[in-house]
Amino acid sequence: MSSKPAVNATPVSTATYTEKLWPNVWLWVIVLGLSAAGILIFIPISPLAGYLAFAGLLALQTVLLVLSTPTLQVTPTTLQVGRAVIEREFVGKVTVHHGDDATAQRGTELNGLAYLCIRGWIKAVVKIEITDPKDTTPYWLTSSRNPERLAAALGAARP
Repeated sequence: MSSKPAVNATPVSTATYTEKLWPNVWLWVIVLGLSAAGILIFIPISPLAGYLAFAGLLALQTVLLVLSTPTLQVTPTTLQVGRAVIEREFVGKVTVHHGDDATAQRGTELNGLAYLCIRGWIKAVVKIEITDPKDTTPYWLTSSRNPERLAAALGAARP
């Protein structure tokens, strides 16, 4: 019997930078509110049905949020942003954007061919140029709570 290695499974010990783009507190409050709405909808049937609806909705939304939380991971050989993985040799210029500049990068200055891993609750973004001649994607744009650390891990720290 042979075992197949897991795809995109990089041991955290070999990663030089890892970040999960977890939802902010206010998003969890919304999840709690939507789950509580289940009580209002089902309590006319029975209190038990209302509380079961609350528990089911809370569990479902929690699982969906956790499973959809992307990971940023830099290793000596690869960069993973969400589901996308690229060899570090194809990573070009890396720039960090905050405030209005980050808003412009996500809006008016956005190239339609760019790969996006954006989370609305994280304001700063990192723009990662892709230099692979076979890839039509000009750059990756990703949210990051620690954009300077991500850029430094990619070898492009800017003061």
